[in-house]
Amino acid sequence: MEITRVGIVGAGQMGNGIAHVFAMAKYEVLLYDNSVENLFNGMQRIHKDLDTLIRRDKISAQIKQDVLERIGQVERLRELGSCDLIIEAAKEDEDVKKAIFKGLEPFLSEHTLLTTNTSSISITRLASCTDRPERFMGFHFMNPVPQMKLVELIRGIATEDPIYQTLQGIVTRLGKTSASSEDFPGFIVNRVLMPMINEAIYALYEGVGSVSAIDKSLKLGANHPMGPFELADFIGLDTCLAIMNVLHDGLADTKYRPCPLLTKYVEAGWLGRKKMRGFYDYHVNPPRPTR
Repeated sequence: MEITRVGIVGAGQMGNGIAHVFAMAKYEVLLYDNSVENLFNGMQRIHKDLDTLIRRDKISAQIKQDVLERIGQVERLRELGSCDLIIEAAKEDEDVKKAIFKGLEPFLSEHTLLTTNTSSISITRLASCTDRPERFMGFHFMNPVPQMKLVELIRGIATEDPIYQTLQGIVTRLGKTSASSEDFPGFIVNRVLMPMINEAIYALYEGVGSVSAIDKSLKLGANHPMGPFELADFIGLDTCLAIMNVLHDGLADTKYRPCPLLTKYVEAGWLGRKKMRGFYDYHVNPPRPTR
């Protein structure tokens, strides 16, 4: 089926990046957030990212203007009803996501495809709360969306094959590469990545090494571009904890138990870069380890 208009729910870290790449690929985009402030900040982020591309001679000022003209901002969820494709990119909370899909349902066109950018939650379970589980899929972009090339495609038990083929074609048009995952907790990337981050936090918790020592070891010893604590802060410690809880609950294996130190940081509101404090303190330059 032809997709021309794309609705995105959530203008945060993931949502504004998804809006950016779809508009760059010449889709018409409607960006929604229930917070006017988040919507404004999301658009400012897109402006900043496009300016970076201009400085690097990747795009012209005219292309920036064209991209921004393709992104409309809406303050009511119902205004996404006419879209051909909707991508939910809200926080990693199953109840929040289900409420969004329920809120959308009365206004959807019959042909609209529903997708979720969830990084761990069951696609089949989310699809079951909609009126179109056969037209529902997981559409998981990596962060930061404009730079990262991978998109995970996850079918629910009821997803029809033409829907999967349509999303595969969209990923290609975006200039990205798709990987297909079965509908298991965490899918592929986070099934492997989050336990690694969690294990690094356990190593810190047990005194095996400091934040800086562990990050240095993984960057220089395993050739990772970011250490596990730098990456956790970038992702958001609340998101890391939510994913570990999904893995632990869904797979019933103690190896996925979230480290108590991760839980404590989230309880303290030390969520990483977005709160200026996590495993590093970002109020100073360079950032200083908090432990």
